[in-house]
Amino acid sequence: MSVEVLDGATIVSFVEDEEAFNNSIRNRFAHLDTDHDGLLSYAEMMQELKSLRVFETHFGIDEKPDPEELASVYNSLFVQFDHDSNGTVDLEEFKEETKQMMLAMANGLGFLPVQMVLEEDSFLMKAVEKEFTAKAAA
Repeated sequence: MSVEVLDGATIVSFVEDEEAFNNSIRNRFAHLDTDHDGLLSYAEMMQELKSLRVFETHFGIDEKPDPEELASVYNSLFVQFDHDSNGTVDLEEFKEETKQMMLAMANGLGFLPVQMVLEEDSFLMKAVEKEFTAKAAA
């Protein structure tokens, strides 16, 4: 983890760069698809859903949620990704839902820079790295 500065424009720029965004999506999808069948099951998606840290309170301190509440939240998140309700998430569904989530984060952040703690392999970190690389090349 590292502390980075980003804003909504950083995220939007990353999502709009189809090559960078699609490469990141394909890599993450392949990492999660442990049985290599081209689909993500609920069990395979759990790693990604947990990385969203929906139960983190602040400063990395996690709550101890009720197991039933936890199961309900993760099931609801999985349903968000499973657009065709077939019980699995394909690459296109994963890409589209991730894109929507990232654009919602960008909208929530707005265009004033904020400091955030980001995990090294997160999509947000990839957005920051892309912006840094573009500025360094200019």
